[in-house]
Amino acid sequence: MEVLIIGGGLGGLTAALDLAGRGYHVTVVERKHYPFHKVCGEYVSNEVLPYLRRLGVDPAVLEPANITQFMLSSPAGRTLTAPLDLGGFGVSRYTLDYFLYQQAEARGVEFHQGATVTNVTFNGDEHHVSLADGRILQARIVLGAYGKRANLDRQLQRPFFTRRSPYLGVKYHVRLDFPRNLIALHNFADGYAGISAIEEDKYCFCYLTTRQNLKAHGTIAAMEKQVLARNPRLGGIFRDAEFLYPQPEVINEISFAPKNCVENHILMCGDAAGLITPLCGNGMAMAIHGAQIASAHIHEFLVGRTTRPSLEAAYQREWQAHFGGRLRVGRAVQGLFGKPFLSEAAVGGLRYWPGAVRALMRQTHGEVF
Repeated sequence: MEVLIIGGGLGGLTAALDLAGRGYHVTVVERKHYPFHKVCGEYVSNEVLPYLRRLGVDPAVLEPANITQFMLSSPAGRTLTAPLDLGGFGVSRYTLDYFLYQQAEARGVEFHQGATVTNVTFNGDEHHVSLADGRILQARIVLGAYGKRANLDRQLQRPFFTRRSPYLGVKYHVRLDFPRNLIALHNFADGYAGISAIEEDKYCFCYLTTRQNLKAHGTIAAMEKQVLARNPRLGGIFRDAEFLYPQPEVINEISFAPKNCVENHILMCGDAAGLITPLCGNGMAMAIHGAQIASAHIHEFLVGRTTRPSLEAAYQREWQAHFGGRLRVGRAVQGLFGKPFLSEAAVGGLRYWPGAVRALMRQTHGEVF
């Protein structure tokens, strides 16, 4: 085959659609079966819309929420608000990923669902991809779009994998009396939570905190009651919202350490290339944009206009040009949040300095591509 994609999330699916549309044989290996939930903020910047429309997968058919305003609150509940210059849309990963999968399968993309990649070797200008069931697949190009953390990272000896990360993520879907055009980010001790509308009059409620915070309180429910709910904005959500599934989606070992976007001749995309902090713009949009960049460079290689070393160097340069600064700013801004004194000071100061808020948002969000 020509292209094998490890991971069928947003980056993997949009790259599959792009490359299949260019006439290539594309295979996607996904460890779960569609449709499924993922821990994710489920807000997408409108910067991706022209690209998705070019691929013939306009998300408008999913009736997403139209989001135009941003709110930030301190742990004490003080707020600042700002318009989102470009705006965005809200749609669940359960719905969006399943839609993209159906479109890709209809266009000839081959899927191996419920399959796990255990190793990738590179010999003679070709990749050999080993699956847990013993199969070995061969491909000229491999794109890694498998998310935040996988055992493949251990096999590739990626440095971030050997370091424990203190973070965990929790996600619910809820129904709530809350503006449909607003995305809100609420701080609490050792973490922050986001809420925004998705399809079918539902909302995504997702937060990031530390394992130590959970350990100190014993259970997620106790931590939410004793820590998150101290922010009156979050307390109102826990008091008034209808939670739509009995247990939250949870993910551990979330690492924000820098990563390389090429490993052992595998092009990495989305969270596999560098985990995107919730404060540096929009991870879903960056994964889709990364897929567009990777697909264009892969096409140049497959038609013989560039060599593999040139492909890898060009991809790394363009990836850094588009995302490196956003990730650095996001990591820096994240240091202000989850710490009550710093976040109170930041919100208290920025609420009287709207120009600074707009400038920061411009530095941490992308442009239409």
